[in-house]
Amino acid sequence: MLTTSLRPPRPGGGPRPRARYRRSVSALVAGALTATALVMLPATSAQAAPALVSQNKNVTASSQENYGTPATFAVDGDTSTRWSSADSDAQWLQVDLGAKTAVSKVVLQWEAAYAKGYKIELSEDGESWRTAHSTTDGKGGTETVPLSGDARYVRLTGTERATQYGYSLWEFQVYGETGTGVGPIEAGGDLGPNVHVFDPSTPDIQGTVDQIFEEQESAQFGEGRHALMFKPGTYNDLNVQIGFYTGISGLGLSPDDTHFNGDVTVDAGWFDGNATQNFWRSAENLSLSPVNGTNRWAVSQAAPFRRMHVRGGLNLAPDGYGWASGGYIADSKIDGTVGPYSQQQWYTRDSSVGGWTNGVWNMVFSGVQGAPAQGFPEPPYTTLETTPISREKPFLYLDGDDYRVFVPEKRTNARGVSWEGDQQGESLSLDQFYVVKPGATAATINAAVDQGLHLLFTPGIYHVDEAINVDRANTVVLGLGYATIIPDNGVTALKVGDVDGVRLAGLLIDAGTQNSETLVEIGEEGSSADHAANPTTVQDVFIRIGGAGPGKATTSLVVNSDDTIIDHTWIWRADHGEGVGWETNRADYGVQVNGDDVLATGLFVEHFNKYDVVWAGERGRTIFFQNEKAYDAPNQAAIQNGDTRGYAAYKVEDSVETHEGWGLGSYCYYNVDPSIRQEHGFQAPVKPGVKFHGLLTVSLGGNGHFDHVINQVGEPTQGSDTIPSTITEFPLP
Repeated sequence: MLTTSLRPPRPGGGPRPRARYRRSVSALVAGALTATALVMLPATSAQAAPALVSQNKNVTASSQENYGTPATFAVDGDTSTRWSSADSDAQWLQVDLGAKTAVSKVVLQWEAAYAKGYKIELSEDGESWRTAHSTTDGKGGTETVPLSGDARYVRLTGTERATQYGYSLWEFQVYGETGTGVGPIEAGGDLGPNVHVFDPSTPDIQGTVDQIFEEQESAQFGEGRHALMFKPGTYNDLNVQIGFYTGISGLGLSPDDTHFNGDVTVDAGWFDGNATQNFWRSAENLSLSPVNGTNRWAVSQAAPFRRMHVRGGLNLAPDGYGWASGGYIADSKIDGTVGPYSQQQWYTRDSSVGGWTNGVWNMVFSGVQGAPAQGFPEPPYTTLETTPISREKPFLYLDGDDYRVFVPEKRTNARGVSWEGDQQGESLSLDQFYVVKPGATAATINAAVDQGLHLLFTPGIYHVDEAINVDRANTVVLGLGYATIIPDNGVTALKVGDVDGVRLAGLLIDAGTQNSETLVEIGEEGSSADHAANPTTVQDVFIRIGGAGPGKATTSLVVNSDDTIIDHTWIWRADHGEGVGWETNRADYGVQVNGDDVLATGLFVEHFNKYDVVWAGERGRTIFFQNEKAYDAPNQAAIQNGDTRGYAAYKVEDSVETHEGWGLGSYCYYNVDPSIRQEHGFQAPVKPGVKFHGLLTVSLGGNGHFDHVINQVGEPTQGSDTIPSTITEFPLP
């Protein structure tokens, strides 16, 4: 066993607590400097009782004794972990409360190495400090220090040690009045620096979009975020190429209000003609007359094509017909033919197409005029005449010179686009939104929701030190340009109450370095309210664990509320990028559905260490499911599930009486240990009310194999030819 010093044993004895979370002091200081630069908002006095406001907030320190005693342990609520400093005087610990707060007291829970002399200081900006308390007669143990003052930052500075060791705190607790301490939130305003708005007279549009594409073309895990927004009108001779974390959209109420005589292109030149990593980009609310008659949109996951009118054909494959891994079209009209060519799977909903050329493994249609007839498995088409329940994604548009957000109504048994004829829905003024810009804190965001505002996240990356709580019915939470939320200190990024009609759309949730038990929760545990008339919708909400760096989460998405609609989500435990490894980006479960009557339309979930989807609610339905099992399982034992070899990609709990799915596929590519056997892709109770239509499993190149498709039914995958094993109906006729 290695030791970090030759110092004598600590007072109090016993082993040092094991480090649960490591973060360098330099990184913490950088975070504090970033927070310091935020714009401060006016505060108002809260009237409720004081509450603990420092737990799990951003914290920095002048030093730490060793890797096992970081500053974060002083605010984690765990009295078995501690911060300790270097053994010299004038050491400090500083917490950022996230917003200006009426501070009422500080509680110091000292370890044996306490401060005889110390001072407590307050600051609104992290630079100018005022002393709120000082003493030269500290007693150690637990000290409660009454304070009175408004501050965002609270700092403890030890001026005289009581022992030969440094300063050591089990907990540093700051109390203040309940509420955020944030004053009235200003609604509306501009859209920030990463939203690029064009009109037909804007000079050199092509040059601007080319520059953004050059920055984003191969920036798969970069920090750039952009929204390209075009005012109503006609734009000639444009070819807008779309790279990572870029969304393009028209600002009309109808797609035909903004028209390109040109293209919106995604290709795969950056990756040698392979489109399987063309993620995180979108096109919405535009009409196109492609230059050569066919627009190219060669994407894979997390790349929606919504509210688009293509006055020609649509090619879903890269130039040269290289690999492509599946995508999503909704509420769109393609006058010509859609050619998927090399696309392995695809889902199209509530649209109109002039034709469809082919299919590889799993092509699913619901509510699509012109869709090919049901044919699974040869050809691999699963076709539903209508979509049982759908509600289109909210979108930003211009009403004259004023920005508004249109919120479409729910449709039942929908077929075709929603935007031809009278559009049904509600139009909300931007003055009803808090326009969230990079640097905003969770406290401010939550204060805006409490104030009754909707949320419009502009493109950027947002670290949150507490969950964003949306517990007001009919709240719209809309992201532009792949606005990215990262939870710090193991918190949940986003929680929705068990209320009617919340709209979550257009967000990327990126797991933090400290494990979060959940990343997104819809409804509290035990939720039971009926939301059939006005369900919550989760649309184009993408969740990532690893890839941009180490990240961990036990379960990514938990749906507790009844009647929730999950409409296009990609929930991905990264198989490439930074911070990737069987334990490095550990994530056991992708989706857990506990609510009843939940509908998923376009469910992409991949690479989780255990189950990718677990469905426990009654009367659940899934239309299209795409899955790959975790590539990086080191051996058979790593995925052993009791007596079962491997965890199903999609499991329906034995207690469920009614469940139905259409067009579901699971693929394996165990490239670390190709000898791995996966018992089955799907697991479900054999009951009259549990039905599946169009199931398949595939072994990619013979790297691992499935023994069955569902339960003990279906032929095993064989050889290296990547030929699916299919089940047309389950239970078998």
